[in-house]
This record gives sequence, structure tokens and C-alpha cells, in this order.
Amino acid sequence: MFKALGNAFKIPDLKRRLIVTCMLLAVYRIGCYVPTPGIDAAALSAFFNSMAKTQGGTLFGIINMFSGGAMEKLTIFALGIMPYISSSIILQLLTAVIPALEKLAKEGKAGYEKINQLTRYGTVLLAIIQSYFISLWLENIGGSADAPQELARIVMHPGWGFRILTILTLTTGTIFIMWLGEQIQERGIGNGISLVITAGIISRIPTAMQQLFVLLSPFSPSRRQIQPFTLLIMAALLVIVVFAVILVTQGQRRIPVQYARRVVGRKIYGGQSTYIPLKVDMSGVIAIIFAQSIILFPATLASFIQNPAFQRMANGLMRGQVLYTVIYALLIMFFCFFYNTIVFNSADLAENMKKYGGFIPGIRPGTATVQFLEYVLLRITFAGATFIAVIAIFPDLIMAWLKVPYLVASFFGGTGILIIVGVMLDTVKQIESHLIMHHYDGFIKGGRIKGRR
Repeated sequence: MFKALGNAFKIPDLKRRLIVTCMLLAVYRIGCYVPTPGIDAAALSAFFNSMAKTQGGTLFGIINMFSGGAMEKLTIFALGIMPYISSSIILQLLTAVIPALEKLAKEGKAGYEKINQLTRYGTVLLAIIQSYFISLWLENIGGSADAPQELARIVMHPGWGFRILTILTLTTGTIFIMWLGEQIQERGIGNGISLVITAGIISRIPTAMQQLFVLLSPFSPSRRQIQPFTLLIMAALLVIVVFAVILVTQGQRRIPVQYARRVVGRKIYGGQSTYIPLKVDMSGVIAIIFAQSIILFPATLASFIQNPAFQRMANGLMRGQVLYTVIYALLIMFFCFFYNTIVFNSADLAENMKKYGGFIPGIRPGTATVQFLEYVLLRITFAGATFIAVIAIFPDLIMAWLKVPYLVASFFGGTGILIIVGVMLDTVKQIESHLIMHHYDGFIKGGRIKGRR
């Protein structure tokens, strides 16, 4: 591994890309500490410390995770890249159901640029909406009569002046992060947006380690103290989870496809064998994000609505409750099936195969091929959805079993581990391709790549 890293810096172009990537990610992390005007930082910190008892069970907890803790400090990057993620997912789903967008997606590079531009516009719109509601949320914290007094002064000067300033600050921060991601994509290495998200998630590891070491201290409360043996269990579980995520993330069902041989004049076309790769985890983290957004919405709304009945309902759907775990898992499985059904069009795939003389061995072209593809997709989607649901609820199980803080448990599953593993694998593959292209040993030692002589 270290030899491969050394080889990476021997290639001038790859070295420049790695340095540019690290510098841009450093700029992003610095921006995560620049505060938003008009906020009492001490009061905000006190509020988030009190909210930590609920394991961050609101939509703001999701935003805080994707922003690398910038939300709890309400910095200029508090929204993070979440509006861009939401806009990308919405455009991706709309492309599958709106014919005009579907036609645009098939136009190649020009169509991709237009869809990317629409994604940017959607990002700005969502950032404005989210930042406005965040400003209202901050003004309403401590609005109830029994709320702690320090929570009422998070916003120093409430009103439209604060709201407009917050909208401008947070929206500009999101646009800048989006620009950083595009610069990494163009001038650096790896997927820029994904690396920004990963950097934010990884930045929370020191805080998690600090909380863990506090629990190991003999001065910690006896009911919260953990034993050194627990660390061994956690390390073993982490290795198992990472290995399982890599296995499922890379796993695919390859459906063989044979193309009939055609003779046109003196030339022979077709006669080739290929396959259709169907990923086991086709939806990735999208299903988890959708499920989290829905199930945590009541808890988020409870911050605005001071109604006893609604508060009790929201408390029943807080993280750690049995009802929350069951509904959360079912929602993840539902969105996995929903996303795969929308994105994967078996009818179009079967039609294209029939058009170019392709067929699946043992399966008739046309309707039979469509039914076979849907049958295979249903089976692998069920397996992938079940795995994603287990990984998503695993931090809650770890937290209840080993009595560790949620921040520590969150690295044993959920959205964070899926993103980190997926992005790291993609980045390593890109570095590997550069090394192989320049005839250097890469990270993968076992494989052999055969080229033409």
C-alpha cells in the first residue's frame, strides 16, 4: 500500500491531482469553522448538547452529519452539500418519469451538461428553502414556556434581517461547496461531491474517539463506563461490517447476453458474448436518505409545533424506539424497490437487445426477456434491500447493546459507512488506473491485466 502511494507521487499529473484534491478539501474544512453572523455560539452549543440525548433524531441531525458537524456550529457551510444531493436525486427520478428529461439524458454529453445545469438551479432553490426554515427553526428554539432560558437567545436579533442574512450566507456556502466539488472532479482525483461528503463524515472521527476514550476512563460514571474488552468486540464488528459493505457494494449479478452473427456483404457482425451487470445494491445510500427524511420529519416538525399530542407521537418515532426501528427498516426496503423500479427499465433494455440481435441464452426475446429481467431484479433487490436495512439499523443496535454514544455507533453502519466505503473504493480505482497506465505497481497485487501486443 505504502509503495503504491509512493508510486502515485512519482507521476507528475497524478501528483498534481492529489495535491489539488487535498488543498480543496482543506479549504472546505476551514470553511466549516467560519460562523454565521447573528448567532450566539455558546447558546447554540448548549442546545445541540441537549439534543444529543435524542441521538440527533431530526432532519437537522442528517444535515449535521453530511456537513461534518458544521450544522451544530451553524457555520457558512452549515447546509453542506445536502441541497445538491437532494436536487440530484429529484432530477434522477424525474428523468425516469418525464419523457423530455429522458430524451435529454440520451443526448450524450450535451444532454448531461443541461441536466447538470438543472441540478445546479435546483440546488440553489433547495438551499434557499432550507436556509429559510433553518432561520425560523433557530428563532423558535426555546419558544415554549418550559424551555431552558439559554435556548431563547440563540438568535441575537430575530426578524427578517436575520432570516435574509442567513439565507444569503448558507446558500452562498452551498454554492461554494458545489463549486469546490466540481473543481475536484475536473482538476483533482475522484468524485468531487462524494469526497466532500466523505471528508465531512471522517472529520467527526476524532470527536467520536474522544467520547470513546472518556467512557474508558475510570472517572466516567459507572453506568456509562465500558470495559477494554468491549473495544475488541467493537473492532471486530467494524472489520466485519466494512468487509460486508465492500462485498455487497461490489456484488453484481451478471446476466449473459449473446449476440447473433450477421453477414453483411463480406463483413461479419455480432457473434459476441457479453453480460448485463445488475448491482446487488443499486440504490446505494439514496434509500436510506429518503427513509431518514420521512421518519425524522415528525421529530423535526415537533421543534416548531408545541402540541402535547403531536409531541408524544414524535417521541414515539425517535431514534432508539422499537417503532422507529421497524418503520425505518420497512421504509428503506420500500425505497430500494421503488428506486430500482424507476431507474432500471427492463422493457427498454429488452427492446434494445432485440434491436441489435441480442438475447439471453434460454430466454425468448421480447416479453419473456422483460419478465426474466424483472424476476432477477426482484430477487437481488430483496437481498440488497435487506442488507441495507440491517446496516442502517445496526448503529441503533450497537448503541443499545454496548452502551456507547450514537456518534461512536454511527460509524458501524448507516449512511456514513456506505458513503465512506463506496467513495474510497472509487478513488482507489481511479488512482489504480493512473498507476497501471504508467506501468507502476498499484494497490491491487493479485490481478493481471493483459494488453494487446
